[in-house]
Amino acid sequence: MSPKPKKGGTKPTKQKQRRRDKQAIAHDLPTAERSSDNVSTSMLMEEAKALTVTQAKVLVSAAEALTPSFANVGPSTAATPCRRTPPVEHTAAMSIFPSAQNFKIDSFNVHSFEDSRKEGWKTLLENVASNAFHDSNARFDAPKCDEDTRVEVTKELTDWIRDREAPQRLLCMTGAAGAGKSALQQTIAEQCSDSNTLGSAFFFSAGDPTRNNLSRIVPTIACQLGLHNPALRDAIGKAIEDNPLIFRKRLGTQMDTLIVAPFQRVSASGGLDSSTFPHAILIDGLDECSGEDNQDELLSTIKCCLLDNDLPFRIFIASRPEWAIRTALDSDPEGYLYEVTYHIKLSDMYDATSDIRRYLWTRLRGIGSRSRDRRAQSPLWPTKEDIEKLVVAASGQFIYAATVVKYVSERRGSPVDRLRAIINWTPEGGQQTRPLELLDTLYRNILSNAKELYEAVDTNRGRDFLSLVRAHQINSGFRMGRIRDTTHNFDEILGLEEGGHEVLFSDLHSLILVYQHPLEGQTKVAYKMFFYHRSFSEFLDSKFRAQHLFVSEARVRQYVVESCLQKLLQPEDFWEDRSFHTVMSALRRYSDNQITYVDDLRLIDFTRNNGWGRIDERFSTHVERGCVAPKMYSLARFICDAIQRLKDDLHEHELADIVQSYFDKWKEKYGFTVEEEEEEEAEEEEDPIPSLSSF
Repeated sequence: MSPKPKKGGTKPTKQKQRRRDKQAIAHDLPTAERSSDNVSTSMLMEEAKALTVTQAKVLVSAAEALTPSFANVGPSTAATPCRRTPPVEHTAAMSIFPSAQNFKIDSFNVHSFEDSRKEGWKTLLENVASNAFHDSNARFDAPKCDEDTRVEVTKELTDWIRDREAPQRLLCMTGAAGAGKSALQQTIAEQCSDSNTLGSAFFFSAGDPTRNNLSRIVPTIACQLGLHNPALRDAIGKAIEDNPLIFRKRLGTQMDTLIVAPFQRVSASGGLDSSTFPHAILIDGLDECSGEDNQDELLSTIKCCLLDNDLPFRIFIASRPEWAIRTALDSDPEGYLYEVTYHIKLSDMYDATSDIRRYLWTRLRGIGSRSRDRRAQSPLWPTKEDIEKLVVAASGQFIYAATVVKYVSERRGSPVDRLRAIINWTPEGGQQTRPLELLDTLYRNILSNAKELYEAVDTNRGRDFLSLVRAHQINSGFRMGRIRDTTHNFDEILGLEEGGHEVLFSDLHSLILVYQHPLEGQTKVAYKMFFYHRSFSEFLDSKFRAQHLFVSEARVRQYVVESCLQKLLQPEDFWEDRSFHTVMSALRRYSDNQITYVDDLRLIDFTRNNGWGRIDERFSTHVERGCVAPKMYSLARFICDAIQRLKDDLHEHELADIVQSYFDKWKEKYGFTVEEEEEEEAEEEEDPIPSLSSF
């Protein structure tokens, strides 16, 4: 007969109480405050209903483990029947506490690795520049090579990418602005994508704030690499979960954390096969990344993180030859990328003339066939003569041809009339059309950026960047007296330090080339300037095209003449025979034998500071009587104009008398007069273009 229960219910046995006290508490709901009280299995099961499937499975496994197994416990005085929780589907590592008993856990949270990976990957996506993808909708109708064009260079690029065993794993392609670098990158990206060898692509753009800096390039590359392999994607996501501030770290830390370490870890564990993993990393337009230091940081980071580690990637970078990449690839002094880089100088190694001709024929004929203008539909349009004029104007640069095609293809107009407008266009013709506006915008951007960078250097303050560039351009074209000074000599004339043109053109290498030219009959070489784009030289000549960047020829004459006068006032260490002749020759040619190009104050200052006396000292010391170079006679008019201006216009009679006294002395001693000057000028016009060493 069973004993009667006591009032107030049955008192639990000490064994049951002790077992309940030792039950663990598991929870994963951050919205609820948990106490250290015991939680029953049924409560844990209720919590599981509110969680995701993965969280629920983990939590149920925890609850199952916490349910006491009476088979493993001594006999109960309560004679409670032994019941087991119904079986639950398990996966590997799902049961957190198998066969757990007699323990207690306070404030235990169950987190899923999968959730961590997902959150990390989600954070990565928030820091990706999707506009930089090769197939981004932001780059709709991106330029690429037409079929049967750039065949040789495309083959060289694809062969290099396919050769995984080649020792140089970095290829840098540099070339002039508009040489077709981006079109080649796009073409290679599409080919690599089709062959499943494209690991990632990043196209910089100066006008897009999401891809004109370094803040998103590593996340963007990491994202594209992770999409090729689930294990790598998980590893990248976990790395971000472990270091959520990684996107605020320096570039090298980001690349090590998000690319190098995950790839090495997954590869070592067998999660990916590095020999078949898509290995091509393409970066286009490095020069469009803002800041030279940022460009240099990216290059050095690629070397330290990707090249110096044993990774399978082959990296292809295209850029204008601006400072960062130029110095890194230099052979003398040797840059840090010189030995490890396969360097293609696109504008120097490949002549694109035939490709441009083929491109223009194909594109213009296609435009004509779709036009409603019957003239354009004719098989005689465009003419061979038209094409050849365009090819010459392109100067081997694809951007000119692309600009022509874009302008001619405008729907609101006849392609025949628009092509004729380009061929016949001159700034003096009074036309209001701007057929080369796309090209001119490129030139203005490059020139404005170079001006800003040059004038930001403290030692360059006070120098007129645009006048210096324009003066070098005019000098290179034999425009003044059919003589072209060497670049080195012209630096001296302009008052620049030795090698000053290198600093001046430092950010114009995509438009201008300075090259060595051997002097006839001499072991020395001269440095000359060459314009990649014929149209850029024409741009500098045209106020209509250059707009606020235009510098007139008269202003250049004044700049050079005043630089010569300033040079003549320098201390004696300047006055070597060669330097004196160079400066006096430039003064004669750029002044056009007139004082017109000298500012009033400059003329007064030169006279008061004994400038004419210095010239006299030079004559007296180094020139024998009657042996002054014939071309010096042409300065007679310049001197006479100076005397007249000081006396009649400026009313500086004392200064005029000083100049007059020197003129009388030279007339008597060296015998040059204004009348003789015209005879010498006539002789000069019949002379052939003099050599660079000619005075």
